[in-house]
Amino acid sequence: MEKLNAVITGVGGYVPDYILTNDEIAKMVDTSDEWIMTRIGVKERRILNEEGLGTSYMCRKAAKQLLQRTNTNPDDVDLVIVATSTPDYHFPSTASILCDKLGLKNAFAFDMQAACCGFLYMMETGANFIRSGRYKKVIIVGGDKMSSMVDYTDRATCPIFGDGAAAFMLEPTTENVGIMDAILQTDGKGLPFLHMKAGGSVCPPSYFTVDNRMHYIYQEGRTVFKYAVSNMSDVSAELAARNNLTKDDINWIIPHQANLRIIDAVAHRMEVPSEKVMVNIERYGNTSAGTLPLCIWDFEEKLKKGDNLIFTAFGAGFTWGAVYVKWGYDGKK
Repeated sequence: MEKLNAVITGVGGYVPDYILTNDEIAKMVDTSDEWIMTRIGVKERRILNEEGLGTSYMCRKAAKQLLQRTNTNPDDVDLVIVATSTPDYHFPSTASILCDKLGLKNAFAFDMQAACCGFLYMMETGANFIRSGRYKKVIIVGGDKMSSMVDYTDRATCPIFGDGAAAFMLEPTTENVGIMDAILQTDGKGLPFLHMKAGGSVCPPSYFTVDNRMHYIYQEGRTVFKYAVSNMSDVSAELAARNNLTKDDINWIIPHQANLRIIDAVAHRMEVPSEKVMVNIERYGNTSAGTLPLCIWDFEEKLKKGDNLIFTAFGAGFTWGAVYVKWGYDGKK
């Protein structure tokens, strides 16, 4: 029997219309366009600012575009997975809301939470459902409304994040393409350096937590930066070596869009020129679980069947990893 693998057969994406510029950020906190561009590399970010809309709205937009682009009958979708740190509700899952909004009657659905590394974990998870032979069409969606937990009085974190979502369709193939290999890792010692202090079961919401601004992102930037650079670089190099990929064999590096200096450091470690690195952080900022698929959404036309792609990310937890993908179709088609 031929070996079954999961291949990406389509991409859909969505970013909100409202653009929050550095000049506007500079009116909120003591910063400037030059400071933000030098230290982070973000020029503008998209913000979902309409009342009553959450992460599921952006995920629905992305998944609907994916269904249209792949000419998929909603009744044929077997599974929907959503990676997010900003679900609409604690429960039910954002993925279940998606099934309702898209009219998916035969799919089961669940959310994954691995912070900014969520989409990376989900690629391997979705691929394994395909490899089992029981599922033919799996939609994976990465999306976050980061503006919902950003403190716009904190100059260290508020310039970093934006909102957005994107989705992949995974289907079975016996060709030598698809999600080829993955290295995924977790180290729980990262908890003190990147988290939200309140809102969970350890520290439920109260007047005290609200008054003390404990429902926003807390990050010790220098520590996170150090771990992100070393772990993303190391795991990408390890994955390439394990698959006998030289720098000349790699067509694209797709790094998590957290900080331009981190992206540059990873590319330097891999000895891959900047023209082979997908970067859109300047326009979207860090959309957490949305950054990796949004890169593919932006760069899809440049991809050719057989291209070797290395995805890599780092997130709270700490979570990090790399996934090797051999691209399955010509993007211009």
